[in-house]
Amino acid sequence: MTTRNLEKMASIDAQLRLLAPSKVSDDDKLVEYDALLLDRFLDILQDLHGDDIRETVQDCYELSAEYEGQNNPQKLEELGNMLTGLDAGDSIVISKSFSHMLSLANLAEEVQIAYRRRIKLLKKGDFADENSAITESDIEETFKRLVNQLKKTPQEIFDALKSQTVDLVLTAHPTQSVRRSLLQKHGRIRNCLTQLYAKDITPDDKQELDEALQREIQAAFRTDEIRRTPPAPQDEMRAGMSYFHETIWKGVPKFLRRVDTALKNIGINERIPYNAPVIQFSSWMGGDRDGNPRVTPEVTRDVCLLARMMAANLYFSQIEDLMFELSMWRCNDELRVHSDELLSSSKRDAKHYIEFWKQIPPNEPYRVILGDVRDKLYNTRERARQLLANGSSEIPEETTFTNVEQFLEPLELCYRSLCACGDQPIADGTLLDFLRQVSTFGLSLVRLDIRQESDRHTDVMDAITNHLEIGSYREWSEERRQEWLLSELSGKRPLFGPDLPKTEEIADVLETFHVIAELPSDSFGAYIISMATTPSDVLAVELLQRECHVKQPLRVVPLFEKLADLEAAPAAVARLFSIDWYRDRINGKQEVMIGYSDSGKDAGRLSAAWALYKAQEELIKVAKEFGVKLTMFHGRGGTVGRGGGPTHLAILSQPPDTIHGSLRVTVQGEVIEQSFGEEHLCFRTLQRFAAATLEHGMHPPVAPKPEWRALMDEMAVIATKEYRSVVFQEPRFVEYFRCATPELEYGRMNIGSRPSKRKPSGGIESLRAIPWIFAWTQTRFHLPVWLGFGAAFRHVIEKDPKNLQMLRDMYNQWPFFRVTLDLVEMVFAKGDPGIAALYDKLLVSEELWPFGDRLRSMYEETKSLLLQVAGHRDILEGDPYLKQRLRLRDSYITTLNVLQAYTLKRIRDPDYHVKLRPHLSKDYMESSNPAAELVKLNPTSEYAPGLEDTLILTMKGIAAGMQNTG
Repeated sequence: MTTRNLEKMASIDAQLRLLAPSKVSDDDKLVEYDALLLDRFLDILQDLHGDDIRETVQDCYELSAEYEGQNNPQKLEELGNMLTGLDAGDSIVISKSFSHMLSLANLAEEVQIAYRRRIKLLKKGDFADENSAITESDIEETFKRLVNQLKKTPQEIFDALKSQTVDLVLTAHPTQSVRRSLLQKHGRIRNCLTQLYAKDITPDDKQELDEALQREIQAAFRTDEIRRTPPAPQDEMRAGMSYFHETIWKGVPKFLRRVDTALKNIGINERIPYNAPVIQFSSWMGGDRDGNPRVTPEVTRDVCLLARMMAANLYFSQIEDLMFELSMWRCNDELRVHSDELLSSSKRDAKHYIEFWKQIPPNEPYRVILGDVRDKLYNTRERARQLLANGSSEIPEETTFTNVEQFLEPLELCYRSLCACGDQPIADGTLLDFLRQVSTFGLSLVRLDIRQESDRHTDVMDAITNHLEIGSYREWSEERRQEWLLSELSGKRPLFGPDLPKTEEIADVLETFHVIAELPSDSFGAYIISMATTPSDVLAVELLQRECHVKQPLRVVPLFEKLADLEAAPAAVARLFSIDWYRDRINGKQEVMIGYSDSGKDAGRLSAAWALYKAQEELIKVAKEFGVKLTMFHGRGGTVGRGGGPTHLAILSQPPDTIHGSLRVTVQGEVIEQSFGEEHLCFRTLQRFAAATLEHGMHPPVAPKPEWRALMDEMAVIATKEYRSVVFQEPRFVEYFRCATPELEYGRMNIGSRPSKRKPSGGIESLRAIPWIFAWTQTRFHLPVWLGFGAAFRHVIEKDPKNLQMLRDMYNQWPFFRVTLDLVEMVFAKGDPGIAALYDKLLVSEELWPFGDRLRSMYEETKSLLLQVAGHRDILEGDPYLKQRLRLRDSYITTLNVLQAYTLKRIRDPDYHVKLRPHLSKDYMESSNPAAELVKLNPTSEYAPGLEDTLILTMKGIAAGMQNTG
């Protein structure tokens, strides 16, 4: 190897160190981790594809780093020329390498965060950096803060905690762009890296871990990152359920144990009761049919049975451990009687068990009881399996558990008996964990929500009224609709028989209600109506549930998302509550869902955030008037443009009184992996939600002053106007958007089972919120997040210079305003208008260039005004850690951006010709054209060889680098 190469080898390491701002703190291992993973990867790359490719990767990295350092667009062109000369196979290898290096950088960062957290716990109570104190919510610290600073009594905390509920709703949003096969390999890389830096590691361990690390990095690199077929809803559900298997199942009892310990430390010597619903889980996978024709009634049935089978299997795999543990012979009379009854009913040996397959001796009563539980679990699982496979089962239902009470009864009996005999410490071991799992997951593992668009219900009602020859429901006024629905709901007669003429759509809606009626009621959560606007939308679903013989009707939840719907929501809910029939039906409880994504796409982030804030306040007011307890269900996305952001802050910035100990939140797509991908992540997620919800209830955030409100109202009007004038009124905006971003190509990623548009034709309105955000994130311009803020700030500051001070007060004193601005600042830290300019130059027609320039000057103006309001000299001044992490990542992303822009140019412009350089990458098995193997993975592409794969790899890489897809 020439000396130049040796110098280069050293240079990437040195460059990383240069890029990282001076050591942020002494426990900072990030650069070390990063350099280690990178070195390993480059060695593997060299072994697999030769020196030339490795050198090209390093050259690209250096050019990117120089661009990042000097902001010199010249460097982007040099980089572009280097990348466009690559032949198809090489460009796939290069894009794959950079995408992979970014994933490794993310892993290094996760390990570093976990490391800092451990250090912090060891130095407990020593908050060197105040920032993490605000955004982290350790449950014990929260308790102590409530007791010491806010003067709450331990008993008050205990009572609040026992009655609070956080329901996390996992949704299969098409934003998880990493395949499951890769997520597992990433997990193993993380573990190797953590162990390599453990204190007590021997040289042999180190060598073996190093080999394992290399093996996993190579295995991940050699896995095809691209999904070649779109996932079916069942696959999305399996992927979602795998988190239960891996982390959530064991994570819940572990977390509740930590809560017990924290309670002990503030002087409460009781445990959280096992049936306190502190954490609950629901799912939309296989239940969310809004705009997804692939979710059929059959899919819903499959998903429910699959979840029941998994739940029974998870319990079944633990019950023998419990039998082993409970070998005591002392028991109370109640248990003895029950055990004797079971023994006397004749039983033959069950040889399909591994342990305890012969009859259990009578002097081990707990085992006798649990043996019966085990038999029932076995049958429960097998019955679900047979129903799933053949639609029928020969196992009689009475030999299985059909509701959770039957399942809890024998377990509670064992618990009571152990306590009565003085064995409470034993009862509070595995048995308590098991009881807590049963009351959290039940027999259905998660409750499935059903979501459907209100229009589809109107179609069904219309068909019914036409069939009954009483008119067209669709054309009736709201008053007439309500009157008719209520008279039907109060009556007894069936509305329609099998002879109702049905279109496919109508049959689908009715069939879904039949599935709800057929399956056990504990399989389901809420029935959510999207695009709901009026009380009749809710009553129609109530009527359909009754008509289709749903024995225990699901609670009906209207979802308000567009700006106008949010503003009209309080009045609609008030009208609903003023209907006597409905008030009797809901028994004092109502849930309302508010959508973050579509409101943002409709009006821009600032106005959407403020509208959501006000809508919640108004809704709570209405509910109080009618004496109803309202639960808000927050449909937050992963990205800032769709309402994402740090959990703790997001909860604490909600208006006072709106949570009140019950919170439902969606955990979407790519966020599921960040929240539950690892045991420690799962623990942290549960802790954050529980602690922040408790704190919000016991120490509500300040309500905004009247003058702050007035200023916000004024700003929201200006922001919406500015946003809409660009996005909806600029005649060539859609054309510009489609040229300047990879939006048209997004559908090729096969991320989700859902189409990316609601209606195939149509402009921005019909585009789903996810691709809309995705496209702007790819070019690092993030338009939907910041557009509107600048105009609003400028307007109020020009109108009265004193307003600048008021905005600063709002930033410093009002959590809602602070969180809104901090998230936008974080997005500015990830943005780069220079990159967006490159896309414009290559892909947009010349007469639209001035429009792009105008948008970029708006970007710069918004950024400087934001810094002025926040009182920061520099972006992310308050968060040096995040700043460093983003700096380390930028050079990788820049290469991918340039490659993406030039690849789009080659795909879209038939007259764009490039001179190919000679082929670089050598493959291990020397075939005549090795990288051609990579091209063969996608034989059906309509583009020139290799271009489509290169494009998709850059999309995935940038998404990983931005840490959010949509």
